[in-house]
Formats: sequence, structure tokens, C-alpha cells
Amino acid sequence: MAVADIYDAVITYDDDGIRALVEAEIGAGTDVSVILNDGIVGALDEIGRKFSQGTVFVPEMLMAAETAQAALDILKPLLAQSGAKPKGTIVIGTVKGDLHDIGKNLVGMMLEGAGFHLVDLGTDVDPGVFITAARDNHADIVALSGLLTTSMPEMEKAVVSLAQANNSRNLQVKVMVGGPPVNQEFADRIGANGYGVDATAAVALARTLVHP
Repeated sequence: MAVADIYDAVITYDDDGIRALVEAEIGAGTDVSVILNDGIVGALDEIGRKFSQGTVFVPEMLMAAETAQAALDILKPLLAQSGAKPKGTIVIGTVKGDLHDIGKNLVGMMLEGAGFHLVDLGTDVDPGVFITAARDNHADIVALSGLLTTSMPEMEKAVVSLAQANNSRNLQVKVMVGGPPVNQEFADRIGANGYGVDATAAVALARTLVHP
């Protein structure tokens, strides 16, 4: 039994078996950061590559993310105890007026699996709530999600509000946006720092924004 087995469990969506594998590696004294980076992050990166190549699709990505989440539920307290620092802190939520969360949840799980500390605000989130959460959690990034075309004006309001807060409240957050009605042109127009076309792209973007 080795960290490679944890990697394989994510790749094969074995959310039942991965818990025992993680517990066994912890019991064997394997560093929790090694389990996270080599077992979880590496596997999700591979799933992301397969998604980009068109060999796996959203349902498979969701199963892989849920498998990784089962492992993270065990690892997170140990990572905190060990003093291991997350790759960054991301506040995520669906913008005001939109109650959809499947895409947000997938992106959130992939981000958490990639080693980010995630603060999930849920759906129908007011711009002020994003600002407060970003300030209180010393966030590096705020990730805005929306499914409906009617969400786009609200997303723009949130981006503008966060930009103003960066200036007036001494925040230093980057803003990334995503969702079916959103594209790079829209992200550029409203002043977002980046756009993720899918969960894989969102993880890659977040890594770039935190470590430019």
C-alpha cells in the first residue's frame, strides 16, 4: 500500500476505498503533505488533463472530485495540525439572484483538492458578503459563479464592488469568474482578473493568480 494507491483511487473514483487507504498511509507515518500533493493533487491534475483532451467528461470529473473530497475530510485537520500552509485562500459563491450551485461545487472541490483553502458562501450571494468574507478570511481570490444570463449584471456589480473595496478597504483580492453565460470577453469588460471556462481551467487560473 502506498500513496500511489490513493492516486489510483481518485483516478478510478473509488470514494469508498480511499478513506481506508488514507488512514493506512497516515498510520504508516507518511507525511500528510505528501499524501495531499502526490496522491490527491496529482490525480486531480491528471483528471483535468484527460478532461481537456476530451477523454473524461463532467460526470467523471465530479466523481473524481468527490473521491478527493472524501480523502480531504480526513487530511484537513491533520494538515492544520502540521502547520502546512494552503496554496492560497479562495472565497467562492454564486452571485446574487442565482440559486444554482452544481458548477460552483465542482470548481470548489477541484480547488480544494488542489490544495487551496476554500470558503464557500453558497448561492445568491450579495457583493457585500463577498467583500466581508474576503476581508475576514484574508482571501487571495474571490471566485464568482453564475448559471443564468440574468446573473451577468450581478457578477459585474460584484466585480466593481470588490475593486472598490481593494482601494478603499485595503483588500488585495483577485477576482475570477465562470459559468455558462460568461466568456473571456465579458470577464475583460467587467474588470475581472481571469475567467475559467471549466473546473480544470479554474484551478490553473487560481494557481497563476496566487503565484503570478
